[in-house]
Amino acid sequence: MRGFKEEIENNILPYWMDKMVDTANGGFFGRIDGNNVLHRCANKGVVMHARILWTFSAAYRVLRRDAYRQIAERAYCYLRDYFLDKQYGGVYWELDFRGHPVNRKKQTYAQGFALYAFSEYYRATGCSEALDYAKKQFYQIERCKDDELGGYREAFTEDWQPIADMRLSAKDENEAKTMNTHLHILEPYTNLLRIWMDEDLMKAQADLITLFLERIYSEATGHLQLFFDETWQVKGEAQSFGHDIEAVWLLLEAAKVLGDPDLLEKVKAVVIPIGHAALQGILPDGGLAYERKGGHWDRERHWWVQAEAVLGFSYLGQMLDDGFFQEKAESIWSYIQSNMVDHEGGEWYWSRLENGKVNRKEDKAGFWKCPYHNGRMCLEMIENFRMI
Repeated sequence: MRGFKEEIENNILPYWMDKMVDTANGGFFGRIDGNNVLHRCANKGVVMHARILWTFSAAYRVLRRDAYRQIAERAYCYLRDYFLDKQYGGVYWELDFRGHPVNRKKQTYAQGFALYAFSEYYRATGCSEALDYAKKQFYQIERCKDDELGGYREAFTEDWQPIADMRLSAKDENEAKTMNTHLHILEPYTNLLRIWMDEDLMKAQADLITLFLERIYSEATGHLQLFFDETWQVKGEAQSFGHDIEAVWLLLEAAKVLGDPDLLEKVKAVVIPIGHAALQGILPDGGLAYERKGGHWDRERHWWVQAEAVLGFSYLGQMLDDGFFQEKAESIWSYIQSNMVDHEGGEWYWSRLENGKVNRKEDKAGFWKCPYHNGRMCLEMIENFRMI
């Protein structure tokens, strides 16, 4: 079975380096479809570009290959020069293939990924300008906070006014606050704390962790609740197995980096039932299902869900010194090698459908499909678990 270092160095990163670099217009192409066809004129999303920047920065920091630094620098310059809004602050949501803004809305989720990317580029290279941009992103995100009821509002117009359609994507609920956005603010705040132990940042992160423990986590089910209105009333009953297991390790990491021992103990007590709740999604073939809404199951095996499961179960196994969870991580890694990796075309498939067939209707690379989940999984396993 292929190791994590071999997977990232021989499969994941080369795909993006060889196929996605847009030498004509800058940055990276916006899309390769599920049949490995490049769409040169596809729009370019900020989430994809920020995730490329994070991934190649982290790869350079961990693996020290100059080629990764070069791609990271390319991604940094493009994110800085084209996605940053010089007038109102923050980052645009979407550009055309030439780099002109076509959707200027300010999605809080996207602001978080820009912060994540800038902070990791600083960690990898020591670029002081990148740290400055990361700090600016933190202050911008804090403007999105609901000071009265807590948490962060989902989206805004270009100039940070309320917006009618707050959805991150068409399949999401149009609600004021979501678990997903809060999870991906927690993540970059953790990374920023590694390089900038600012009191305001520490307070914001402690509040955010507490929010997960008291508002987002459901003690009744063990799952994370996904959608909320302005007053934190739960909307809908969907359970996302991938987000459950991703939150396990991101919450543990956040509490450890923050350095609050009492909060860390509270997190440790909660991530165990979350991990067991995620186990409900394990399917007979070894993959992890996407979600459940009431009695309806979506048994599609998404690439990112499998990657996060390897990490989440590994973290639980390490924390509890429990071979059961480690065996789950190893089993899903085996499933990934047999079912998710495209051994001929490179990278990973978007998903396997419920019937086991490859989903070619969704992108191989694009607005949402980036080297971040699978690349990060490999780097985490190499760096923190010494799994080569």
